[in-house]
Amino acid sequence: MDLSIGRFCCVLLSLFAGLASGLEITTTGPTSIEKACGQSVKLDCQFSLAPEDSGPLFIEWNLLASDRQKEDNVLILYAGDRAYEDYYAPMEGRIHFSSAFPKHGDASINLTELKLSDSGTYHVRVKKVPGVDDRKFLLKVMPKPSKPRCYAEGPTHEGKDIVLKCLSMESTNTLLYSWERTSDNKLLPASAVMDPVGGTLNVREASTSASGTYLCTVRNRVATEQCVLYLNVTPPPNTGRIIAGAITAVLLILIIIAILLFCHWRARHRKKYEKETSNEIIEDAPPPKRRISTVSSFNVGSQHSSLGSMSNLYKYNRMFSKQCSSKGAFHKIILSICLQVHQGPGQSLMPHHSQAKVFEQ
Repeated sequence: MDLSIGRFCCVLLSLFAGLASGLEITTTGPTSIEKACGQSVKLDCQFSLAPEDSGPLFIEWNLLASDRQKEDNVLILYAGDRAYEDYYAPMEGRIHFSSAFPKHGDASINLTELKLSDSGTYHVRVKKVPGVDDRKFLLKVMPKPSKPRCYAEGPTHEGKDIVLKCLSMESTNTLLYSWERTSDNKLLPASAVMDPVGGTLNVREASTSASGTYLCTVRNRVATEQCVLYLNVTPPPNTGRIIAGAITAVLLILIIIAILLFCHWRARHRKKYEKETSNEIIEDAPPPKRRISTVSSFNVGSQHSSLGSMSNLYKYNRMFSKQCSSKGAFHKIILSICLQVHQGPGQSLMPHHSQAKVFEQ
């Protein structure tokens, strides 16, 4: 009885020893991996075979469903010395075996151009009868930080607190910022205070020596991005000169406006005066007191006339102008002189149109 029990235990021990020395996945790398969108990843799976593993080699990679009620997605297969890589449409063309000959002990796969939807648990199963082994990997794909924007907030004058800001917008994960100086001695100013979460670098009471090139790096757990900022610390402006210049400019503007208004007013006043003058009716002066005015003689041709008073001069002028109409220019000049002598200032003994007619004839 004891002998049979001993034999049975020896058989069990030999069986377990055979199983232990059979097919085994030997990879000891991390099973949790984080990558950024657009990157590539290798899921490493190295295995070894035992002499008794004589059956056909079968390798299968699956993406386990997050919901247990759903089936797992078969990604890639190796069977009958042939690879089948286009099983899963969302990863078509992006998943391959790392080795051209997986049967030599390398069941690793490469995933390229990672997407957020590639996140999940990957399960590999290697089987060669009677040996079999498996392994799981947790892959988390995260967005990488967007290209940050670097800028200086507020004026960059000497003696003021200057705040350098670095901001990355596109990321759902916690970001960490760091600042470094890439010019001169490559050391940050002694008064600089950096906020790694907010992305700011506060340079207190900045001096001109703080001028230079600064590099900001933003990172999450999977990727980094950078931006460059050149800081130029300038002396403070002369506020007295600025105020004096502003006052001078305002005064000049007011003077120019006053001159323009005066010119406009004067032009309007002149137009109004000219209009009123052109529309004014000139009235004849009141007739002078009756007096005797005698024209001694006018010898035209062989005629003589005597005018006894100013009231008869107008009639005489009309008659005289008729007589002179057929005469020459000399008689017309004489007539004009006579009219000027017998007309007082502001008086008109002959209408203007009559005078014009005399000279036109």
